[in-house]
Amino acid sequence: MSARQPGEGTAPTAAYRRTAVRRWHPQQPAAAPLSEPLAQEAAVALVYNGISHVVMMASPDALEDLALGFSLSEGIVRSTDDIYAVEAHRHPPGHAVNIRISAACMAQLKQRRRNLTGRTGCGLCGTESLEQAVRAPIPVGPACKPSAAAVQQALATLAGAQPLQALTGACHGAAWCDMQGKIHLLREDIGRHNALDKLIGALANTVIDRHQGFALVSSRASYEMVQKATSAGITALVAVSAATALAVELARASGLHLIGFARQGRHTIYTN
Repeated sequence: MSARQPGEGTAPTAAYRRTAVRRWHPQQPAAAPLSEPLAQEAAVALVYNGISHVVMMASPDALEDLALGFSLSEGIVRSTDDIYAVEAHRHPPGHAVNIRISAACMAQLKQRRRNLTGRTGCGLCGTESLEQAVRAPIPVGPACKPSAAAVQQALATLAGAQPLQALTGACHGAAWCDMQGKIHLLREDIGRHNALDKLIGALANTVIDRHQGFALVSSRASYEMVQKATSAGITALVAVSAATALAVELARASGLHLIGFARQGRHTIYTN
C-alpha cells in the first residue's frame, strides 16, 4: 500500500498527462500555444476472487488504497483481516485491481448480485434495492469534536497538500487531520467518493485513532460521503461545501460530528 504523505511535492505522474492547448486572453488576441497538464481519468475494475464486481472512473493512482477503502466502506469486508491480497496492474484499456478476500465475504458478495458501473459523481449506480441505497445508520461512538481553530488550520493547509489539484485543477482531496488541524494523510482523485475511499484505505494501514482527528473533504457532504465515513469508524467529517438533508439525518443517527461550508473564517456545524 502507498505510504505517501501530504505535501511531498510533485503529483504522481500516473495521475496526469500533458497536452498541447491554446489559451485565449482578451489582452492577447492571438491565442498562445501551451502545454497543459490534464488529470487522467481511467476505467478501474475491482476484481474480487477473480470476479469483476465494479468498474469505476478514477484517477489511476493509489489504486490499492482505493480497493481497500471501497471494500470497507461498501461493507464487502468487515475488516482488513478479511483481505488476503491486493494487487493493481495495467489492463488496457484501463486498470484492474485484484482483491483476494475470505470465502465468507465472497459468498456474501455473490448474494448481493451486483454488477455495476460507477461514474465520477455517482455512488449508487447499479444498486438493486432501496435497502441497498439507504443503509441503516452505523453508530460511531463518542464523536470527535474538532475545535474551530483546528478546522481553520486544516483548511489553510489543504490546498498546499494537494499537488494534483494544484497542477490540474480537476481533483478532489480527502485528508486526515489531527486535533490540532495538522494534515497527516491525503489522497486525491477526480471523484469525491474515490478520494474518500482512498483515504479510508490509507487509514486502514495505520494505527491512527479515528476518535482523535477528523476527515476533511474538498466537496459537499452527501449521504454517500457520510455513510462511507461512518463505515470506516470516522467520528467527524468536515466538508468544504454544503451538506444534504439526508446526510445530516444520517450523521445525527450515527453520532457523526458533521461540519459543512468550511471556508476560511467560517463553517457550519450540523450535528452535536
